[in-house]
Amino acid sequence: MTSHSPAAQITLCVGLDPQPPVLEAWGLPDSESGLESFVRAIVPILQRSGCKVAKPQVAFFERFGLAGMRQLAVLLGELRASGIFTIGDAKRGDIVSTMSGYAQAWLIPGSDFEVDALTLVPYQGLGALEPALTLAAEHDKTVFVLAATSNPQARETQMATRSDGRTIAHGVVHDLSRWVEEGSAPVDACGVVVGATVNVVDYAFDLRDYPGMPVLAPGFGHQGALLAEAKSLFPVTTPLTAVVARSVLLHGEAGCAEAIEAAQAELAS
Repeated sequence: MTSHSPAAQITLCVGLDPQPPVLEAWGLPDSESGLESFVRAIVPILQRSGCKVAKPQVAFFERFGLAGMRQLAVLLGELRASGIFTIGDAKRGDIVSTMSGYAQAWLIPGSDFEVDALTLVPYQGLGALEPALTLAAEHDKTVFVLAATSNPQARETQMATRSDGRTIAHGVVHDLSRWVEEGSAPVDACGVVVGATVNVVDYAFDLRDYPGMPVLAPGFGHQGALLAEAKSLFPVTTPLTAVVARSVLLHGEAGCAEAIEAAQAELAS
């Protein structure tokens, strides 16, 4: 990963998903004021728990319109000031011209929504993501491209076979790896999203064929994957960022730090 990214081979990431049940667990209204209170409280909790990586889910801020996006900008700035690596879970993807605009919004230093890493959707062609890959490389950032996701609706698309015989999911991993090999982007500037509840055998690829490919793995905790099994679920040669969200956030403000510490201990076991 880049010099600003987590250095550990396996790193815990806390997903920041202020959806209604989470705000309720924190004793907050599902409103702009509730979101503002959540943002104000969460960074000290992450610091106290020793959290190194946080992944705000943009949708749960965007649903509150301008006020929500303002709070997202505040949160990202405070995380950055605290030295916490930020992954913007925005899942942007489009043709080259509009992808360039998305990339500037999220990957340019000093922008309102500057993050250290950004999630991307490749289904208009990996080449269409080139502006984001280029900016990531230029500014010491990282992008994570969706490959095999855990939602059941994705299986039909991601398991479909391309003309070269690879599944769509395998093709994303393979093509991104080739992009790095050809020098279009540093190896630590791009990785893939693979759900922790996904059996990659079903998608006809093996991450051990792509040593060093960074993986962002949502699905631990509330979605069912066990952090204690992370090392067996993913090859030890793969830098892994394991994501928990509701499983720690639903403990509320009083119990969140302790829940994060417990998750870190489980991951290290």
